[in-house]
Amino acid sequence: MNTEPPARHYDPGRWLAQFADRILVVCPRCNGRAHIVPRPGLPSPKYSSELLFQPRRLACGRCGAAAEWEPERRGAGLIGAVLGGTEDPFFHRPLWLQTRCVGHTLWAYNEEHVTELSAYVGAKLRERGDIRPTMAMFARLPAWLKRSNNRSEVLAGLETLRTLAARSAPTDRSDAAHERADRPRPHRSMYFRGGPYEGPS
Repeated sequence: MNTEPPARHYDPGRWLAQFADRILVVCPRCNGRAHIVPRPGLPSPKYSSELLFQPRRLACGRCGAAAEWEPERRGAGLIGAVLGGTEDPFFHRPLWLQTRCVGHTLWAYNEEHVTELSAYVGAKLRERGDIRPTMAMFARLPAWLKRSNNRSEVLAGLETLRTLAARSAPTDRSDAAHERADRPRPHRSMYFRGGPYEGPS
């Protein structure tokens, strides 16, 4: 598989939520790789933002650990998960895909997330469509990750994450993947029958 990033990158405005359908995390029991996915049998979401409200299941194929997550209810609405940071937004487990990079922690939810970040970081020309920068993932990336003088180190870090994605043993766990509780500031979404509403808690 060719993972060489293109020289040009066009951002259609993908949200981080679009990469939250499957999240690799550190298992709470054996410290190997576990998966967080929507609970089986649910209908496919119409909007990517609905992924923040879907009931979730954490499962470890190594030790059999399992857990369930349901969104909090507030009146007629559901309170969605908060994305960002080095812990998953549902069970608050450390992400499996983490590594130290230019004095920071580089992280991703899954292999597709790594591929998208690699394409963006590696591109010499970055274009953005007619999108809301407050919601688009690339517009919200930290400055250190976007700097051209960090490009080679960040791309090397992303290749480290790609390698980690294929491993699952507790001994494969990155030394960066430990509990820090560095979740982003509280910002909740509410879901009503008519669709999701983005707003503060």
